[in-house]
Amino acid sequence: MLQIAYRARDITEAHIVAGLLEANGIEAHVGGHYLQGAMGDIGAAGFSNVHVDDEDLYRARQLVSEYEQTSGSSLSRAASDQEDRPDHYARWFLLALAIVALILLQIY
Repeated sequence: MLQIAYRARDITEAHIVAGLLEANGIEAHVGGHYLQGAMGDIGAAGFSNVHVDDEDLYRARQLVSEYEQTSGSSLSRAASDQEDRPDHYARWFLLALAIVALILLQIY
């Protein structure tokens, strides 16, 4: 099963981290490509995640921590066990989408 090892600001950063993990022998998958497209031209954030297998999660988070220290990032975005839940923005987006769909169903 795949676990979230890193929550990136955008799809580019997610691929950078995935490349770092793969260079260190950890198979990584970037998710969130299609979710960013749903937002249109707005710079969508918080939808790109880097996933790894369960057995690679600890080592991946160590590498991500080292990456954050060397990249000068002041805020840690390494996914912790508490953060392995749907993103807050995604829930609001889906709620708004459902409301619009209900309104359109009522009109037509």
